[in-house]
Amino acid sequence: MSLFPADIEDQARRIIMDFTARGLMAATAESCTGGLIAGALTEISGSSAVVDRGFVTYTNQAKMDMLGVSDATLATHGAVSKETALQMVHGALYRSKGAVAVAVTGIAGPGGGSADKPVGLVHLAAKSRAGKLLHREMRYGDIGRTEVRLATVRTALEMLAEAAT
Repeated sequence: MSLFPADIEDQARRIIMDFTARGLMAATAESCTGGLIAGALTEISGSSAVVDRGFVTYTNQAKMDMLGVSDATLATHGAVSKETALQMVHGALYRSKGAVAVAVTGIAGPGGGSADKPVGLVHLAAKSRAGKLLHREMRYGDIGRTEVRLATVRTALEMLAEAAT
């Protein structure tokens, strides 16, 4: 039995198979998902050929130390922002052996939201060494912490696959 819902396991399996066939490695940079994206990928047998590393950067300090997110970006835009997600994915890609990286930062709830940044807001970014750069701002809504996190994993896996094309 998998730790993840069947659709997430299927997404992860497709990525592992595709990346293995193409000789690609991946990296993740996660805040609100706390390692679930890397966990979904490593749930699949053979993932060691694909998953280089995952960064769990829950605090602002961790984002700066591990991924090179600038304190100015965090001060100006906040941890949950397009700008932070883009710096996170850049840092993950260039601090790993990944050909592709994905990064997520958001508000899973139940607290922590505001009028400008409500619970369920997540910024995701994916980047490839070939130059592809993606960003999505998702507003999943106040659907519960677990559901926000799982929805984020689904979107992140889609973006990881898309960035590799």
